[in-house]
Amino acid sequence: MPLCYVSIGSNINREHNIRSALGILDATFGTLTHSSLYESVAVGFTGTAFYNLVSAFHSDHDAQHINQTLKAIETEHGRIPNKEKFSARTLDIDLLLYDQDIIHTESIKIPHNDILNYAFVLEPLAEIAPEHHHPIKQISYAELWADFDKSTVQQRKISDYPLLRKQESL
Repeated sequence: MPLCYVSIGSNINREHNIRSALGILDATFGTLTHSSLYESVAVGFTGTAFYNLVSAFHSDHDAQHINQTLKAIETEHGRIPNKEKFSARTLDIDLLLYDQDIIHTESIKIPHNDILNYAFVLEPLAEIAPEHHHPIKQISYAELWADFDKSTVQQRKISDYPLLRKQESL
């Protein structure tokens, strides 16, 4: 079964929305492995800080089905589809990786561009998949994170946060 990685973020009722999303993802896809929780300043707009993390699971569903499921979970949590990119979010869940596949359709871009562009995606991904390689760059996520320009990054790992319970490793 393909190994899937998703990024999860929220800056509106963030604890509730992330806890709820993790519960739905676990019920839908089975046991999750996830990174630590990170708190990051809003990027691209002025707003409340986000909670972000990356979760992984195996699924026999295709990438399109998983993406549609993630968008439905966002909608269930009050996310307004097609709202401007840089704005407050009840919940933002993106399919980052679907095994080592490269998929570029109108609705899905895998590997997701945010992996290389945003610390709030790359750092938690590097935490749970340090030796995995980016399907296009063919560089490990640990190396990508080590080389990432952190001069303007404003985020912190929240250690031992009760919102997250470590699950089985994938």
